[in-house]
Amino acid sequence: MRVAVIGGGPGGLYFAALAKQLSPHWEVTVWERNAADDTFGFGVVFSDETLDGIAQADPEIFAAMSAEFARWSDIDIRYKGQVLTSGGHGFAALGRKRLLTILQERCSALKVDVRYCTQAPPVAALAAEYDLVVASDGVRSTARAAYAGTFRPDLDERHCRYMWLATDKVFEAFTFIVEERDFGTVQVHAYPFDATRSTFIVEIDEDSWRRAGFAEFAARNHPPGTSDEDSIRLCQEILADHLDGHRLIPNNSKWIRFTTVRNETWRHGNVVLLGDAAHTAHFSIGSGTKLAMEDALALAACLHEQPDPATALVAYEAERKPVVESTQRAAQASLEWFENVGRYSGQEPHQFAFNLLTRSRRVTHDNLRVRDKEFTDAVEARNASTQAPITAVTGTTAAVPPMFRPFPLGGLHLRNRVVVPPTALYSAHDGLPGDFELVHLSTQSLGGAGLVLAGMTAVNPDGRATLGCPGLYTDEQEEAWRKIAEFVHRQAGARLGIQLTHAGRRAATGVPRADGRSTSLGDRGWPLIAASAIPWDTDSSTPREATRQDMDDITRDFVAAARRADRAGFDVLELQFGHGHLMSGFLSPLTNTRTDAYGGSLTNRLRFPLQVLEGVREVWPAGKALIVRISATDWAEGGTTEAEAVEIARRLAAAGADALDVSTGEVVAHEQPRYGRSYQTPYADLIRNATGIPAIAVGAISTYDDVNSIILAGRADLCAVGRAQLHDPLWTLHAAAAQGYAGPAAPWPASWKAGSGKPPGVRTDRIPPRLQLLREAPVPVHQRWLPPAQATVAAAAVR
Repeated sequence: MRVAVIGGGPGGLYFAALAKQLSPHWEVTVWERNAADDTFGFGVVFSDETLDGIAQADPEIFAAMSAEFARWSDIDIRYKGQVLTSGGHGFAALGRKRLLTILQERCSALKVDVRYCTQAPPVAALAAEYDLVVASDGVRSTARAAYAGTFRPDLDERHCRYMWLATDKVFEAFTFIVEERDFGTVQVHAYPFDATRSTFIVEIDEDSWRRAGFAEFAARNHPPGTSDEDSIRLCQEILADHLDGHRLIPNNSKWIRFTTVRNETWRHGNVVLLGDAAHTAHFSIGSGTKLAMEDALALAACLHEQPDPATALVAYEAERKPVVESTQRAAQASLEWFENVGRYSGQEPHQFAFNLLTRSRRVTHDNLRVRDKEFTDAVEARNASTQAPITAVTGTTAAVPPMFRPFPLGGLHLRNRVVVPPTALYSAHDGLPGDFELVHLSTQSLGGAGLVLAGMTAVNPDGRATLGCPGLYTDEQEEAWRKIAEFVHRQAGARLGIQLTHAGRRAATGVPRADGRSTSLGDRGWPLIAASAIPWDTDSSTPREATRQDMDDITRDFVAAARRADRAGFDVLELQFGHGHLMSGFLSPLTNTRTDAYGGSLTNRLRFPLQVLEGVREVWPAGKALIVRISATDWAEGGTTEAEAVEIARRLAAAGADALDVSTGEVVAHEQPRYGRSYQTPYADLIRNATGIPAIAVGAISTYDDVNSIILAGRADLCAVGRAQLHDPLWTLHAAAAQGYAGPAAPWPASWKAGSGKPPGVRTDRIPPRLQLLREAPVPVHQRWLPPAQATVAAAAVR
């Protein structure tokens, strides 16, 4: 086996060492264009999980690395003149230059042929001569570019500018600095990596960067290998309070933008991508070196385990790609949080610190509590102190999880922050809700949520999405809804709401199949109306463009349905202005191509939806609540922008919306959403923190831990938990029991009270004996990095 490795960074060298260790007879050659003692960057951070893998794969490399690690467990957040510390995290860091030396020495001992100061031959020539070519040549990979048609790279250059520096100030913990200045917000990611230095990454959004004067410095010519000294001096001046007289140390340091690298596949014939050539993840959640070394371990293992290189490359990609994509999702959330850090400038320090620590959604409320209970308790206490006293609503002053704190919505008080979102049941007949709607809504209301919403209720017959959708446009329908509302109010303490809609071009379809797709009813359907005459997809009927008279008629239908909803006894009204329904069709530039006063600019596109909202607001009682659901993004090129979503929210609130139910997508059939846990929450976060309007977060929220995290971080005021509550209609009550909460915000129905405790299961009554003579001392929550000399002095002082 002859193996060529392009790139002698940590990923390439570690792979070469592992491959040679597993198969000493292989010929492994590494091409590295830089000298052996050249290096860019400073410290590299590893997780315990990665270190466990390194220890098992090559104990010699691990021993050499661990002998020089800087280790600590604290994270310091410096914000608004305070330093808040969260412990129990666990970090190990090493200078990048020292790491390269260790790997170089290991490769030399294993007789890997490493050719420094040597440009690799073209990848096609290597592929023809060698059995395997490992392209570990970084973000700007020439190998990837050579076969771009196969790899199909997606290079997403982000908005912030950052500069990689070091400092001779030795920080004792991972330190996030967020400094607000007259030009904007600047943030620092800093951590120690040896006894004398720390990594110091300065990051700033583009507009603030220009206002601060950095753009002028960056525009000057800085030859390769030199640094932007003027920008570094200004950074040192701006951040002087955090450097304590220490200097910033450059190494080819210039302002750059982070590029997220993704590839559709990592292999082309016998060429395979590794590390930054295949993928990148933002530095705010860890190290690209860590990912590259994990790649190297997996690739070497697959080559050893599989019968031939081709099969091994398939196995490598199948094993690593899901891991990397998971990391990239977390990194994307973290990256976007820091890009918009100014959004949270109004948060008090404890909430801001919690928000920062949970930004990637990998660290959660419960996870932080396990790591550092004292810190989490302090955040909760401070958060509770900023809200209305619980005693005013619940009659208790006991500790309450964030999700069980009350919330004022319009003229109502919700007993907790959990919402059962509008669910399409497709069980109505001629628009008439029946027994299934009664069972569903009453069960969900008894299940403990603060607000339960009936879903997708049409304001006229042509506004129904399917034949199975309910309506609220006849006396018979109003009476059926009244009976449901009376039962819910008699049996449960939840607030009951109803969502009103006109499905627009999404009307007249069959009930969705198991895969979620539905087809047009065709001749069996009814006429479609929309903002513009654009069908949903190629299989759908073309709608008629709404006339001015149509808009007035439909406005009257919404107003009439709102009156009926009030008489029927609903506490909350939600208007569906998202998901490609009629109002959504007017709001999105992808579905509204009108040239009259109702198309074109956002002001024009808002005109009809605002007319409907204002009409409904006039008749909907002030003592109840009015919510509007929007799609904050269309997940498609040319659709609603974030700035437009914020402006839509502001205009809807000004017209009378008490809160925004912030969903996304379903506006066009060719959408490309980025699904994942809590994937729509960032849009609720955007609306809430950019406007101050109460927001409901929706979309793949399924654990009480996520709900607590979202509420406590200030990303949303309420959380809609959908599928989890279909899986378990008592989800909210079970969440309360799991957290040891038995207060009035989650009351068990008297008839079900016996089930409020978890029934005993197999071996749950067994108490294990003690089998350790001496218990191990618990790991301290707070561990700071003190270089060996300082640690010795500190220990002597204690003695």
